[in-house]
Amino acid sequence: MLDDTTRLAVGFLVGLTDEDTAARVRARIDLPADEPARLARRRIRRAWNWSPVPSSVALWTLEQDDPQLNALVWPHLGRNAGLRRAVVRGLPFGPGRTAPVPVDPALAGEEPEIPESYVRHGLVGALRTGDSMTRAREACSMVLTRDDWTAVAEAHVEQPLPGYTRWVLSIRPDCPPALRARFGSHPRFTHRLREAGVLDGPAAYATGHGPAVRVLEVLAMGRLMFPARVPDAEHALRPLVHDHLGDREDAWAVLAQIAETFHGTAPELLMTAGALA
Repeated sequence: MLDDTTRLAVGFLVGLTDEDTAARVRARIDLPADEPARLARRRIRRAWNWSPVPSSVALWTLEQDDPQLNALVWPHLGRNAGLRRAVVRGLPFGPGRTAPVPVDPALAGEEPEIPESYVRHGLVGALRTGDSMTRAREACSMVLTRDDWTAVAEAHVEQPLPGYTRWVLSIRPDCPPALRARFGSHPRFTHRLREAGVLDGPAAYATGHGPAVRVLEVLAMGRLMFPARVPDAEHALRPLVHDHLGDREDAWAVLAQIAETFHGTAPELLMTAGALA
């Protein structure tokens, strides 16, 4: 009997096959059909209470501009005071959206304190006072809107922002990629982004991160949490599922057996299951 995490992970991959193959594989490995959305949301709420997700995954969820989802993802925003401030102010995250987002009552009064440097110097002035990680975090928490990011980019062109400020801004998942690229490209910089959970996109997450079962579980939950983003991950994984497992029920059975304890990426899991079978 598969545990809930493995069931979700394997079910996500099974969903990338045709209907006939999916039905036969589900019967072979005793995998239940997808549950109703109402029950799935309830289970996701329980799972997300303890399982951390990369900051970019949290941002993809915020892009739905759904008050309930915002409240659910709130604990996963960690020390990112900028995202927290935007959520409690009802600012939209979805591309092209401008209408305010209702704020869940549970988040009322949760806005971080407005930093003194912002009150005294304004946005750009506060960012230029970032001579320590603490001061930089405080100032960067006031970068909230698309206009704010534009002001940041223009200020950096006029005079490069302090290193701590660039660091804090770059590890925010909502930092525009073009601006992040101007902040730095050193391998240590790339390592910081990975440590902060900043992802290049769902396809990169699906194919380059592990352990596979956890990544696939998050993507399975993503069909409710960030549905607009999931197709990119599906597109990246579908040819690998076809090449390594296809309609071979024995290969799917091996996958179900090894998935729970496999520590590599999803492509490595698929290749290993196919080879063992």
